[in-house]
Amino acid sequence: MAKGRFENIINSDKPVLVDFYADWCAPCKMVAPILKEIKDEWKDGIRVVKVNVDRNPAIANSYNIQNIPTLIVFKDGVVAWKGVGVKPASEIRKALANLQK
Repeated sequence: MAKGRFENIINSDKPVLVDFYADWCAPCKMVAPILKEIKDEWKDGIRVVKVNVDRNPAIANSYNIQNIPTLIVFKDGVVAWKGVGVKPASEIRKALANLQK
């Protein structure tokens, strides 16, 4: 994914949940069902994007991604929440709910 395209995606008025991952990362595979659960709950109210850090090092470096999985919620292009490691759906829900206040 080109960095310019990524910037366009995250500059959205609805929350964008970005999953920074790698194919070889076992914990990253545990995040997928959690993200599906969040997407199913929020439907069109959120966009979920996966960014492979091996294929997109410039994007990963620009957000100082040093450990994976890392989840970042962007709102209007700004980091609203960041979680490193496998985060429970409840923690992600709470971060998203805070955006609606």
